[in-house]
Amino acid sequence: MASSLLHPIRSRRNGGTLHRIESSIEEQIEALRDEIAALTKIAAKRKPGERIRYQAAASYDDLLSRSEDLIHDLQEGYLRGANEVRNTVRRHPVATIGAAAAFGLVLALLARR
Repeated sequence: MASSLLHPIRSRRNGGTLHRIESSIEEQIEALRDEIAALTKIAAKRKPGERIRYQAAASYDDLLSRSEDLIHDLQEGYLRGANEVRNTVRRHPVATIGAAAAFGLVLALLARR
């Protein structure tokens, strides 16, 4: 960049015209425009990645929230079922023993085959 700044000064010493100075400045401006365009393209490429990353994070949070709700529902269902079985066994102990014996007999018959 130092050589490009010195170029106009040398042009004046060597009998250069104002036109050469203007063309040098225009060339520098054009080079800067090209660099800005290149940086803009790079920045534009990053934005979709950031958008995808944000969507993935939001989806992950949603999935995590749903799975926590599902686990909570399953735990509640398990506790309700366990309480119902306990209450049934307490109310009908003889029927429970008979059902357990019948179930065991069926399993034994299936295991023999």
